[in-house]
Amino acid sequence: MNLRPVAGYRKINFHQMHPRIPHPRIDDPGHIKGVRTVATVEFTKGIIVALAGLGVLSMRHKDIWGVTESFLDFLHVSPHHHHRLFGVFVNLAHQLSDVRLWKIAVVATIYVTLRFIEAYGLWYVRTWAEWLAFASGAIYIPFEAADLWRRLTWFRLAIIVVNVGIVLYMLMLRLEAAKKHRAAHHSAKSG
Repeated sequence: MNLRPVAGYRKINFHQMHPRIPHPRIDDPGHIKGVRTVATVEFTKGIIVALAGLGVLSMRHKDIWGVTESFLDFLHVSPHHHHRLFGVFVNLAHQLSDVRLWKIAVVATIYVTLRFIEAYGLWYVRTWAEWLAFASGAIYIPFEAADLWRRLTWFRLAIIVVNVGIVLYMLMLRLEAAKKHRAAHHSAKSG
């Protein structure tokens, strides 16, 4: 059996799609691995927010108090022994309305879309995605720092450390690329 490509269709080269094959414009495997690691982090953040947003959106037209009570019962939270945690959930349930749920869903959708676009661009080592990762990560640092300052927890500390690491890594990559570009431009002019 002879398999030939049908006229008008390109033959797919699966070797070009393999992640171990070097990127056509970037020859540093460490660069590709680092950027793809950040892409995976951003994709994971998008998935987490998408699932949380779907969970919040699923609560519309439901008895919020009943959902809150069921959730607290599931966690074995007693209002007498865990009054702080109980108070947080009661306040949250009191503040939720259908309009507020839709606002949360819209913000979550925008956030998730941004994370997925960023992850796609980073996976394929696009310059615009590296700048986007730098800018979108840098925007959150002051808010995360204020949150950490208000209440220090290991989780909050881990979030800000990962975010600052990503921002600094993206900045380093872009500055390094600009330096290489200037050197290549300078050597082309003088040579």
